[in-house]
Amino acid sequence: MRTAFGVMRSVRIYYGSRQRSAAMAAFYSRFAKPRDLVFDVGAHVGDHIAAFRRLGARVVAVEPQPAAARVLKILYGRDRNVVIEQTAVGRAAGTTALMINIDNPTISTASADFIRAAGNAPGWEGEAWTNTISVPVTTIDALIARHGLPRFIKIDVEGFEVEALFGLTQPVPALSFEFTTLQREVAYASIERCRALGFDRFNTALRDIKRFVHDDWIDHKAVAAWLAALPDAANSGDIYALHSS
Repeated sequence: MRTAFGVMRSVRIYYGSRQRSAAMAAFYSRFAKPRDLVFDVGAHVGDHIAAFRRLGARVVAVEPQPAAARVLKILYGRDRNVVIEQTAVGRAAGTTALMINIDNPTISTASADFIRAAGNAPGWEGEAWTNTISVPVTTIDALIARHGLPRFIKIDVEGFEVEALFGLTQPVPALSFEFTTLQREVAYASIERCRALGFDRFNTALRDIKRFVHDDWIDHKAVAAWLAALPDAANSGDIYALHSS
């Protein structure tokens, strides 16, 4: 019951505002056009899927949590332009331990370091990861082999972002990954991985506000400096990367 309540709470939060949904679609229209393929890695209950489908994009939605995956199948299982992959994403295929936050499933994670960093950090008091399950792991490269090259990849995997990026070895036009001020080192490593893959222009957005912080796209040094200066209270956001090709 607690799992169901936590997931339904997420559904209410992420689907409760038509204005938010419209703003998300408008924001992502720069990355996804009708018939483009998009990967939503860490889809949770699918609010980003809704935005991408509103734009006419095809979506591969990746979500390892059984309860969240069930919600995705209820909401999108009959949409032939949405493929649901119930798996985690990492640097190599296999299995991993997924630690579930039953009351706040959006921050369930495969990263023990993420949980240690949360500890009793301000804003994270009371969070508990009380259930652990084994889930399969695939790679972004394997997803590309199965479904084709995406125009855009959104990665939101609670501290496991750099692991997901190491499972990508080929260029895609654009991607985003979540960062937290709890684990800036993960974001720095993710920026460096993007550089190694040929991404050379970056921008940022804070938390769930789908609006770029920077008027112009900036280089890796500038985005890392911005992240270093960000106050802890900012909590989280997304870094966007464009490929030079």
